[in-house]
Amino acid sequence: MIIEVLKSKIHRAKITQTELDYVGSITIDLDLMEAANLIEGEKVLIVNNNNGERIETYVIKGERGSGMVCLNGAAARKAAKGDIVIIISFAHMEFEAAKTFKPYLAFPDKNNKLILE
Repeated sequence: MIIEVLKSKIHRAKITQTELDYVGSITIDLDLMEAANLIEGEKVLIVNNNNGERIETYVIKGERGSGMVCLNGAAARKAAKGDIVIIISFAHMEFEAAKTFKPYLAFPDKNNKLILE
């Protein structure tokens, strides 16, 4: 049996900008992407803590160290600059493998810089 499980999460990132006149997606600082094991083009679910919106889109690589988390295209209507979001990706895997899989979690600070523990 194949099930869908949490693969990656960037927990409580801040939207730094929105770009309505764009083809679509979310641009994420490469440092955050790597910490959460996300790749460019990967499908993500974005949960907006400020307004409850949930949207699906795909990742675009942002400049490393920039702290950028930018919603592009129609998704830009679902958040405002400063909103706090959770960015989630899922993976399909065998049930038994899923029992021991550990998701990749990234916790940015208020400037979208990684909190290192």
